[in-house]
Amino acid sequence: MQEPGLILTLAAALGAALVFGYLTQRLGLSPIVGYLIAGVAIGPHTPGFIGNAELAEQLAEIGVILLMFGVGLQLHVEELLAVRRAAVPGAAACMSVATLLGALAARGAGWTWTSALVFGLTLSVASTVVLVRVLSDARQLHTSSGHIAVGWLVIEDVITVVMLVLLPALVGTTVTPGGVAASIGAALLKVGVLVALAVVVGVRAIPRLLDLVVATRSRELFTLMVLVLALGIAVTSTMVFGVSMALGAFIAGLTVGRSDYSLRAATEALPMREAFAVLFFVSIGMLLDPLELLTVPWLTLAALVIVVFAKPIVAALMLAAMRYPLHAVLTVPSALAQIGEFSFILAALARDLGVLPEAALDIVVAVSIGSIVINPLVSRAVRPVEQRLMQTRLFRGMGARDTPAGRGEKSSLQPEDRAVVIGYGPTGRTVARLLRENGIAPTIIDLNLDTVRALRQEGVSAVYGDARDPDTLVTAGVRHAATLIVSGADSSAPEAIRAARELNPAVHVFARGAYLRDVPQLRRAGAEHVFSGEGEVALAMTEAVLRRLGATPDQIDRERHRVHGELLG
Repeated sequence: MQEPGLILTLAAALGAALVFGYLTQRLGLSPIVGYLIAGVAIGPHTPGFIGNAELAEQLAEIGVILLMFGVGLQLHVEELLAVRRAAVPGAAACMSVATLLGALAARGAGWTWTSALVFGLTLSVASTVVLVRVLSDARQLHTSSGHIAVGWLVIEDVITVVMLVLLPALVGTTVTPGGVAASIGAALLKVGVLVALAVVVGVRAIPRLLDLVVATRSRELFTLMVLVLALGIAVTSTMVFGVSMALGAFIAGLTVGRSDYSLRAATEALPMREAFAVLFFVSIGMLLDPLELLTVPWLTLAALVIVVFAKPIVAALMLAAMRYPLHAVLTVPSALAQIGEFSFILAALARDLGVLPEAALDIVVAVSIGSIVINPLVSRAVRPVEQRLMQTRLFRGMGARDTPAGRGEKSSLQPEDRAVVIGYGPTGRTVARLLRENGIAPTIIDLNLDTVRALRQEGVSAVYGDARDPDTLVTAGVRHAATLIVSGADSSAPEAIRAARELNPAVHVFARGAYLRDVPQLRRAGAEHVFSGEGEVALAMTEAVLRRLGATPDQIDRERHRVHGELLG
């Protein structure tokens, strides 16, 4: 029987992912679980439709590239350094313990030490996608605990990226200290040359290329440029330097992330990345053979226990030893108690290199599904457990309050002196000047990079990006702002207002519309005060005509009030 083609496989994969993702979301689980189950449903080991696994894996490679590009794009060295005291030793200790325990369990199943150690490593790195989702749902992503968890995960990601580079170099090498050192040295030399070239080219060439594309004011061309950079650098890294495409994409993300276009690049590439990430998880699910798990059920169970219990316990002990608040001691380990995309990438690479047996990938997928199901449930239990423990004498001294800015610090963003202004045209400039003259510090969001650069040189807080994107709004400080002013009259305003309202329901929104017909839509989106260009012209003309007719100030005020009510409600 002929295998399904690309379109049929793609339609089946996305359709099954939609159905199972929706069902798991409704059950309060991560949709990633649904995507993995969708892969099992259309895979060769279950009855019914069987997708083309080879085509699915090729599409998934694009997902891996875009995922790694996103990790590099969103890696902020400053944030990592801020939590290095907990993240660096904590991540190293947890990965070491999880790797050792996983290796001992696999060794007990009769695997070689090499296979056992690689298997243990796949159990040691958490999923970026799952962690961010869990922390966001719990409103912990932008707290001190969230920063520690993200920094912790970045260290795990970096260590795993290094292993992705070293693993192919070590395969087939004579296992002697000299042979291992030579392989590591050669691999690190290639990576060093690649990074140096990326830094030199990235600092000089990539921003100029992006400047040329941005000057066209074409959103499609900018998105295309971002994809070309991600895929082009990834493929070039493999063909020229012999490193994995995943590492190339990671370096591409780091390079673009250091430019002024990092936030917009993340915004533009996100929809494409999400779509291919879904295909990645579906393709992994297609590899799962449920019957294969029956041959090593205890190893699967042991691996799940290591991920869900052993690693979080080590993390909690590390944080407690460093005298972090009880909330951080509970929140960070619970968010890290799962595995995902990096585990799949490493396990698949090791399987292709002949380091891991076929059953290993089945176990990793099964443990991922199990841990992702359990993880949100554990995270929801953090607050009740914390409240109970705080009532005991032993934990009463660990009750320092978690804050948005960092451990034991207050946020520098005070609602009473913070406003966000979207757009810096004539209206935006006037409003921003008025705010500054009255002691209110505005942050400007604009899609004109020259404007943003000029404002930054003047010492004004400015963000380059699309105001409809939540990441742009978070970067601008909407979560902590008292006021949002939409100064531009365009069709994207309602979407930006809704996004801001979701992040900060208490923010006061002033919006501008070009026409009177825009007013109801802006108010439905959440704007409290709406000003229409047509309406303001009508009011100004009304006042001018009445003055010319000799009306008294009281008559003018009454007529303005009446016209205002008729036009703007």
